[in-house]
Amino acid sequence: MPPRTALPPLALGLDADDTLWHNETLFAAAHEKFFALLAAHHDAATVERTLFATEMRNLPLYGYGAKGFTLSAIETAIALTGGRIAAAELSSILELGREILAHPVELLEGVPAVLTALAAAGHPLLLITKGDLHHQERKIAASGLAAHFLALEVVSEKDDATYARLLRRHGLTADRFLMVGNSLKSDIAPLLRLGAFAAHIPYPITWAHEHLDSLPPAEGRFFTLQSLPDLPALVARLSLRD
Repeated sequence: MPPRTALPPLALGLDADDTLWHNETLFAAAHEKFFALLAAHHDAATVERTLFATEMRNLPLYGYGAKGFTLSAIETAIALTGGRIAAAELSSILELGREILAHPVELLEGVPAVLTALAAAGHPLLLITKGDLHHQERKIAASGLAAHFLALEVVSEKDDATYARLLRRHGLTADRFLMVGNSLKSDIAPLLRLGAFAAHIPYPITWAHEHLDSLPPAEGRFFTLQSLPDLPALVARLSLRD
């Protein structure tokens, strides 16, 4: 009987925002300040609903991130005030965007230790994040985590075609790949459809655009973890399936 051919080590893709560092809390705080700014004109529910609709309409043009949020917030404020919003108030909205962009990177618990352990165990690591290229690159640099990764990928969208392209680019196969992230829509479902493994680590706040009602069938390939420090144990169990 011929010897069994050893399989390549499991490769991992890791989301960045709200998986490696805090992000959505910054947007939630900006939203609350925006609602307060327009409180004299409309209730918070109306402002939130209008802002979200504006963001979704502008998403193909502006993409994801603080800059798109800021432009959509300005447009929303003009619309909801009938163009009567003051220059000082518009300046305050611009400052909300600047606060997000300038905020220091705050890593989630255990991130450096987990990445160090996984890399030391021989698992190729890819950072896969979406959003504004300049802002994401600044956050990656400020995080101090870049050296742990085989590749740093900033993409405009996280969908099946994007992930398939990244797997091909790095010579990886879906059956030896595990994606880790907080968004069922962006980090989990596309990989399950491609036949990869996926680990969901919920974050306390999820943007409405990232909500997903159901996942594709994926028996034995989908996992939910409480936090990133639980990841090495999952990777070890999956590696034992070889």
